[in-house]
Amino acid sequence: MSDAAKRTLPFPSHLIDGYEAFVSGRFKGEQQRYRELAESGQKPRVMLIGCCDSRVAPEAIFDAGPGEIFVVRNVANLVPPYAPDENYHGTSAALEFGIMGLHVEHIVVMGHAQCGGVRAYAELASHPEQPPLSPGDFIGSWIKLIGPSAARLGPAPEGAPGDYVERLALESVKQSLANLRTFPCVQALEAKGRLSLHGAFFGVMDGHLLVYDPVTDGFVRVAAELHAAALQTPRF
Repeated sequence: MSDAAKRTLPFPSHLIDGYEAFVSGRFKGEQQRYRELAESGQKPRVMLIGCCDSRVAPEAIFDAGPGEIFVVRNVANLVPPYAPDENYHGTSAALEFGIMGLHVEHIVVMGHAQCGGVRAYAELASHPEQPPLSPGDFIGSWIKLIGPSAARLGPAPEGAPGDYVERLALESVKQSLANLRTFPCVQALEAKGRLSLHGAFFGVMDGHLLVYDPVTDGFVRVAAELHAAALQTPRF
């Protein structure tokens, strides 16, 4: 599409540029894969609950192709506890579909460093007089789910807000795993060995990946040697 034509459309031109690159690149090489997905439907083995932060794209981090990961993204990658009522439950609805409709075998909750939602909770806890971003205060209500994680860590120490926010983000991943287990379908399938739950944490600045080890109740770095080698590769 010409630049002049792009300017006449009420659509971001850089997204059209990206689509043109997609069509001439990845789509061109994976047409058959897309056709099969359209005809037979999606059958991902993994469901990933991640943050809507634009810096943390699961498909890029895990080098996943189309149809491989069923992704749900929300503020601070939170999973609410099971609460069947008349309110709106976007994440719970996605869980229901992923587990009961797609029959995923793994659910990954992936947090990340420099998470704005987790930082907002920490700042609000320290300065409750701060006004909300809007009268609806949707974010403020949502990030209250971080409360149990903060209660376990205790108040933020003076002079180390960044370290506290990262520890709170890690603790929140564990809390979301606990909240997942309040869903009856998760309990039943996990007990039968048909569903596994996992925690992960991505470092935005340095690209490291941590995964949760339930045996030690801690997070361990994976592919550390490959990561170190990548950091040493010259950039041109």
